[in-house]
Amino acid sequence: MPYRAPGSPGHSRQQFLSGKPIHYYRPKGSADIRHLIDEGFQAFNAGRLSEACAIFTEKMLDPKNDTTIGLTVAGAMTPAGLGGCVIEMMDRGLIDFVISTGANLYHDLHYALNFTLRRGSPFVDDRELYEDGVIRIYDVLFPADVLLQTDAYLRDFLVRSGLDEAISTADFHYRLGIDLLERFPGCEEHSVVARAARLGVPLYTSSPGDSSIGMNIAYHELMNGSRLMIDPNLDVNEVCAIVLAGKRNGCVILGGGSPKNFYLQAQPTLWEIYGIAKGGNDYFIQITTDQVVFGGLSGATPAEAVSWGKVNPGVLPDTVVAYCDSTVAFPLFCEYAVGAPNGRRQRKELVHKRAELVAALTREAKAAQDKKLELKTEK
Repeated sequence: MPYRAPGSPGHSRQQFLSGKPIHYYRPKGSADIRHLIDEGFQAFNAGRLSEACAIFTEKMLDPKNDTTIGLTVAGAMTPAGLGGCVIEMMDRGLIDFVISTGANLYHDLHYALNFTLRRGSPFVDDRELYEDGVIRIYDVLFPADVLLQTDAYLRDFLVRSGLDEAISTADFHYRLGIDLLERFPGCEEHSVVARAARLGVPLYTSSPGDSSIGMNIAYHELMNGSRLMIDPNLDVNEVCAIVLAGKRNGCVILGGGSPKNFYLQAQPTLWEIYGIAKGGNDYFIQITTDQVVFGGLSGATPAEAVSWGKVNPGVLPDTVVAYCDSTVAFPLFCEYAVGAPNGRRQRKELVHKRAELVAALTREAKAAQDKKLELKTEK
């Protein structure tokens, strides 16, 4: 719908919200899509997406490699319906942990609470939307009341939870997911946060204050005197511990931004800060529309990442960047993975193993420190 000319008739709230509801799409493993990607996606970025699918299914999912797989999600993909792909991948054990913007997890709560987001147009008058109490995320439209009621649920949860100490974002999202499961039976079919809690998949947010979840936590401290604090140090160490424990490590990166770097920095943290030579990620798949020539890609191409120790220099053939829109490419990628012969693995349930893994990280870091001191003394 084109932008209306000045003076032309406006739209009512009902008209703005008349589009089809946005649902979480769950990939089924379509043989036709697998055939298209294998045989039809042959060159340019179609070829890169085909390579990404092959690396993921033939190498990262190979049981012999026992790869610990992280998914990073930038922007706000859940309002566009991509949460269903994440749920299916978690269900099948195809991703072991997630690092996301807070926006994705906050907007995921709308689905858990049974609110409706609708398809719309990016070519509307935002002044009219404001007057009518309608929120726009590009071409996704929903009533402002959805935000207010989601915020009310979060504040109620914060009070009921009794949380009053420093915790990691994985711990916070796990407790939030358990609360959703208890209060809204069946919501896990439509919520990444609830489903992750059920499956034991850790959900991390690299910038917890940069979302409405963080805003409500800040309100809880200011108005209720809570000592609940999201401690980024815990997140850094938990992610490092997960990566250290992995026999092999690989990532699927949607977009870039803070979630991408937060995952990739685990390898430099191990060798640069803790003195533990892990060796870099074994697999690297990124779907992005950014361009390296502008200094972007939020933490480097796979080749540049080698210089930081983020990617193992011996595995560059197992890395790929597909320059595509994630809302197009990721559902195709997931459809391909779900339909693969090894499209299901035993889940690692890492959310329940974090303390054990951090303890192992602590032991190795202290051993590396002691060795360094010994060498310094000998000199």
